[in-house]
Amino acid sequence: MKFLLTAINAKYIHSNPAIYSLRAYAGKELWERIVLAEFTINQDKMDILARIYEQRPEAVGFSCYIWNWKLVEDLLKELPKVLPDTDIWLGGPQVSFGAEDILRKYPQVTGIMVGEGEAAFRELITLYEKREQGMDIDFGACAGLCLPQGFTGPRELLDINSVPFPYENLEPFANRIIYYESSRGCPYRCSYCLSSVDKCIRIRDISVVKKELQFFLNHRVKQVKFVDRTFNCNPAHAMEIWRYLQEHDNSVTNFHFEISADLLKEEHIALLGSLRPGLVQLEIGVQSVNPHTLQAVCRVTNLERLEKNVAAIRAGNNVHQHLDLIAGLPYEDLESFAGSFDRVYAMKPQQLQLGFLKVLKGSKLYEEAEQFGIRYLEEPPYEVLSTNWLSFGQLRRLKKIEELVELYYNSGQYSHTLRLLEKVFQSPFAMFASMADFFEKQNYFLNSPARAHRYGILLRFAWEWDPERLPAYKELLTYDMYLREKAKSRPDFARDITPFKEDIRDFYQTEENQRSCLKGYEGYDWKQMSKMTHLEPFFYPVWEPEKIGEAKEKPCFVLFDYRERSPLTKEARTTILRSHGKGTYDTLLRQH
Repeated sequence: MKFLLTAINAKYIHSNPAIYSLRAYAGKELWERIVLAEFTINQDKMDILARIYEQRPEAVGFSCYIWNWKLVEDLLKELPKVLPDTDIWLGGPQVSFGAEDILRKYPQVTGIMVGEGEAAFRELITLYEKREQGMDIDFGACAGLCLPQGFTGPRELLDINSVPFPYENLEPFANRIIYYESSRGCPYRCSYCLSSVDKCIRIRDISVVKKELQFFLNHRVKQVKFVDRTFNCNPAHAMEIWRYLQEHDNSVTNFHFEISADLLKEEHIALLGSLRPGLVQLEIGVQSVNPHTLQAVCRVTNLERLEKNVAAIRAGNNVHQHLDLIAGLPYEDLESFAGSFDRVYAMKPQQLQLGFLKVLKGSKLYEEAEQFGIRYLEEPPYEVLSTNWLSFGQLRRLKKIEELVELYYNSGQYSHTLRLLEKVFQSPFAMFASMADFFEKQNYFLNSPARAHRYGILLRFAWEWDPERLPAYKELLTYDMYLREKAKSRPDFARDITPFKEDIRDFYQTEENQRSCLKGYEGYDWKQMSKMTHLEPFFYPVWEPEKIGEAKEKPCFVLFDYRERSPLTKEARTTILRSHGKGTYDTLLRQH
């Protein structure tokens, strides 16, 4: 007997913790009966179908989500044609609500595992074993299933400590994100979120969590992403885990947590501030700053405390913060959303995610959609099309703004240029809205310009809105570009450095003997160091855009060291130098 558990992930770097958890809970004695297969939504349907066919399973189970449901549906139509005797099971959040409708639409599906699946799956595979031995079985006796004849009844929620650790062999996870849960459930009742359905918070024993985290640390995995819906809902639990990571840091692994920042206490912030840069990253859902909106979606947030705590974490310059907004919520019109955007932008997160409301079956907002005039796609991802406060056209405009926020803000590649450009506009949202108009007029949205070309586009936009400071923008873009990489060819907007070549050569020849700025390059001569690093003259203080002022008569030089990068921004370490000629320099400032 062979049961094939199938996951179709959004990207190759993702993994599917559900199928690994199902197999782990089934018990090692049944592992030889369970085969795991992971694909991505970008793979050819025929290739996935062929891979499933090659396994010849007696039963196949699909882990279903909004991002893979269309592809799963396509496979449901074709799979019975090539494997007519194979039972088909579904599970996951996409099919746990409205399961009866799915079974009516796809009668070829044997059944659906509703909600938490570990216990139901273990009983299910045991039934298949009995059938293989010639015994009569009845799937209807297994709770937690939706069958063509009806729902078999709910199961009690699992004790999360009864779920075994699913990662014994990390070979399948090379170069992929590993997902881990230390709790299930969520204390909040946000009406747009399916996590609010599970009202019982279950926390894994901290001694077990520490042992499992040490496994990741010992194997020096690149990233572990906690799937706990509100990781710090139990402050003591969060503190214990962060303290353990501090004490056992391997200088490699990054841990990602989704938190409510307003729940953080002073001791949390102090501990976070003491961590190695890059050890921890935080995802913080703000969603909206409109009090009527937050009340309508049952979201409890102390925005003032959230702002204060985000600022305190940012001051440590060691923790990546990712803040989220959702467009399309009740009572949020364009002006209100702009206000939410500007307030969150002012918190200066490393990433500002503009999400769009997904109306999920099973959520409270699904039942209230008509009341709020929320119209949405009938097919996944069930994304909002319009509301009583936002038209379809306005949401499309926000989509374009989202694209530009991703390109120019979240990429982190233009941070110094944006800090000067922001001053030209009434607000950050107004800047990105004007940028969207500029892209639309120039048809840049259709062209998907390469990264190097996007520097030139931003310069043309700055020229249109702030022509008097064009020379400063050219230097800022040059600075931003060299912070990320030593460009193989200089961009058109960069200054001609021919007059400074002698100064640059003198610097590197002096460094070959003194090693005052490039310690760690002892094995290299001056020519090699000049190829590995970069020295650029600037007449504006580009490292402080807020103080850009007028161009200086003589330049300062910035040394970009690409072997020393910020763990947060990936920017090169910089040293600001003043030249006195013949290779002599004063060090004005070192950054990162």
